[in-house]
Amino acid sequence: MYELDLVVFDMAGTTVRATDQVPAAFQEAFGHVGVTLSEDEIQSVRGRSKREAISDLLTRHLSAGDERRLAPGIYDDFQHMLIARYKEHGVESVDGADDTIEWLKAHDVKVALSTGFDRVVADLLVHMVGWDQSIDVVVCNNDVPRGRPAPYLIFRAMEWTGCECIHRVAVVGDTVADLQAAFNAGARWNIGVLSGAHSEAQLTGCPPWRDYCERERVIRCIHAADGF
Repeated sequence: MYELDLVVFDMAGTTVRATDQVPAAFQEAFGHVGVTLSEDEIQSVRGRSKREAISDLLTRHLSAGDERRLAPGIYDDFQHMLIARYKEHGVESVDGADDTIEWLKAHDVKVALSTGFDRVVADLLVHMVGWDQSIDVVVCNNDVPRGRPAPYLIFRAMEWTGCECIHRVAVVGDTVADLQAAFNAGARWNIGVLSGAHSEAQLTGCPPWRDYCERERVIRCIHAADGF
C-alpha cells in the first residue's frame, strides 16, 4: 500500500487537541521560581522533550548551577499542572484523526504515536481520547536518550513495530521539531499539519525541511479542517 509500513504521528497538536494547556502550565511552573517566560520562548521549544525544553529555558534566565538544581522540581510541577488542566478541561482528537487511524489500520499500516511528554501524560491522553486499542505503539520522551529534533522517537517506533526500512515510514507533526526529527531520521514522507503549535510559515520556512521540500517535492502542510 504505497510502500508504506508505518506512520508515526505526533500527539498534542497533531492528533490530539491538547496544546492550549501546555503554555499555561509552563508559565505557572516557571513562575514558582520567579521566572517569567515570553510567548516566543515557549513557542521556540514546542514539540521538544519537555524535560529538555525546561532545561533550555532555565539556562536562558539563570546560571548552570540553578538550572541543575531547579529543573527537576519545575518539571514535576509542570507535569502535575498539565495533568490537572487536562482532567479539568478535557481533550479530544483532532478532526480527521480517528478516521485516518482507522483507515491505516484497515490497510495494514502500523500506527505509532510519539511525544515529548513522559509516559504518565501520554497514557492519560491516549485513554482520554479512547485510543487504548487503536494504536500499535506509543513512544514517549523517557523511552529514548534524546527527544526531538533527534530522530530517536521515530527509530524506537520502528523498532517496536518491526518496521525495518525508514523509506517506508511517514512522519506527521505540527512543530518545527517534528519536521526536523523526520528529516534527521530520513523518513520518506515528512508531513506538517496546521492543527497545532506552529504556523505554515514556521513549518515551511525551517531548514533543512524547506530545502528538502524543494528538492524532493514530498512534503506538504495540511490544514486541520481538511483532515489528513
